[in-house]
Amino acid sequence: MIVVSGVTGCTNISYYAQSLKGHVEIMTARQDVGELIEDRSTPEALRARMASASAIRQFATDELALPDNNSYRSYVDVGRDSVTWAIFAAPEFSLTPRTWCFPVFGCVPYRGYFSKRSAIETAVELQRQGLDVYVTGITAYSTLGWSSDPLLSTMLSHDETYLAGLVFHELAHQRVYVSDDSAFNEAFAVAVETTGVRKWLRAAGDTAGLRRYEADRKRKTEFLALDSHTRDELTHVYRGSGTTMDQKRAAKTAAIERLRMRYRAMRDRRWGGYRGYDVWFDAPINNAKLAATSVYGDQVATFLRLFDLCSGDYPRFFASVRRIGALDKAHRAEALKAADTCD
Repeated sequence: MIVVSGVTGCTNISYYAQSLKGHVEIMTARQDVGELIEDRSTPEALRARMASASAIRQFATDELALPDNNSYRSYVDVGRDSVTWAIFAAPEFSLTPRTWCFPVFGCVPYRGYFSKRSAIETAVELQRQGLDVYVTGITAYSTLGWSSDPLLSTMLSHDETYLAGLVFHELAHQRVYVSDDSAFNEAFAVAVETTGVRKWLRAAGDTAGLRRYEADRKRKTEFLALDSHTRDELTHVYRGSGTTMDQKRAAKTAAIERLRMRYRAMRDRRWGGYRGYDVWFDAPINNAKLAATSVYGDQVATFLRLFDLCSGDYPRFFASVRRIGALDKAHRAEALKAADTCD
């Protein structure tokens, strides 16, 4: 997730102000990771997490060719479960998300807030405009290297594998970022995250951890396939001619209910009752939520294929991604799919 901080007009001044204020507050509260490890007054549990985070950060540079800078070498306890909240919005009968545009960062399909209250207020206003809206908490963000992004307490909410994935993902945004193409950027970062975590677990000799991670990735792939199938169904519904708005609404509701039914069947029969996605499915599902999922998942497989074509060589992979990213957006996704060599 990228935190954007730019102004495109007077109506965005308040948004820019909250974004800048929130980021400055976090940057001001930074504590050096090395000093926290050395300080005997640091709680033992936090010292252990900082030591692990420091090793992960060094691995990112030494083994994944990710930027060697001050990002994720400091720490901030943000005192809440999410550091920011992202809003996604889409029309009632379209899966194309609304975008917001900013200098430097380009156009992105979400808007981020450091205040949950502000995010909810904006969501309500977007709903009044007739849009489907999805609000989700975010545990980490990147400023693309414009500042030294710190480790956050929200990034420590799960195990070391989760932390490693976040660090690799956010640093990947600093290595390659294509303006106005969030689906490309996020899928690339997920590919770096995935391959990086696998390499990190293998280097640590954590075969049990690797098995758990691969099981998680398999479930994620199957979840994304369910989501994609439903988006295909809804696209057909929305493009249908000769149907009234009420008929489209009924068909939309039915498609989403079929998605829930397919998930429950998969969870109970194939996943052995694993309930890690229950919260996602139990909450409301709409176009905005489905579109948000597609941004992070649709192109991951093609990036992983390109990584294999590059023989797992990160510098070559990054160079190839930059080359494809420099193409016109209309041809970028197809070039990625059609790539048969790394260079």
